[in-house]
Amino acid sequence: MPELPEVEAYRRLAERAVGRTVAEVGAPDAWYVKGRTGPGELRGALVGREVVAARRTGKLLLLDTRAGPTLGLRFGMTGRLVMDGRPGVERLLYSSERQELRWCRFWLGFSGGGQLVVQDPRRLGGVELDPDEGRLGPDATRIGLAELRAALGTSRVALKARLMDQARIAGVGNLIADELLWRAGLDPRRPAGSLSAAESRRLHRSLRSGLALLMERGGSHTGDLQAERRAGGRCPRDGFALQRATVGGRTTWWCPRHQL
Repeated sequence: MPELPEVEAYRRLAERAVGRTVAEVGAPDAWYVKGRTGPGELRGALVGREVVAARRTGKLLLLDTRAGPTLGLRFGMTGRLVMDGRPGVERLLYSSERQELRWCRFWLGFSGGGQLVVQDPRRLGGVELDPDEGRLGPDATRIGLAELRAALGTSRVALKARLMDQARIAGVGNLIADELLWRAGLDPRRPAGSLSAAESRRLHRSLRSGLALLMERGGSHTGDLQAERRAGGRCPRDGFALQRATVGGRTTWWCPRHQL
């Protein structure tokens, strides 16, 4: 599924659109266009506009246009960005690697040729003009220690659920949360506000170094814990049997020996 590392790969690929002018907007699925704008308004707002920047906050990809709106793209669980026929990532968990026309939910065609296409088999993503970026917390790759402590606060909400709250910290999804808490040695069920100063520092280091490693490896599914997130799985660190539960509405795996 597209989490922060995948969307960062999409952003890098989308940089190929910078300096190109939109000549065509394809939005065959009106449901995929979010906010108050319909497909017709989307075309009117984007055709003739030059793309001047490709940005990312958390799992939201943003394309800025010259003297025009910002296009926001969300990818849900199965969304894939394809630019000029090249996919942003080769593999997504829970999604097909095929490229089928019926899965093309949105595209931009550029003057002089070439396309930016969003393929989404399960239709869980969406596109929106001028999305409210203020609804997102600090990006997980850039969050400072003080910001992390503020995001955790004194909440009694489970630590994993707090980390995945995009209004608090933007970019942490299910797989990443399990991996980072495993690396930090923290129980995902703990109240978010129960961390000591030393544990907060450890979690912050895990966020920064763990996300950097996942991006270098090529995706959220490349964590050390991933292969063992299954029945009978064992902790890669100490060999202890992993536990499974639902935390924050998501399937969660952790090691009861070292995640305390």
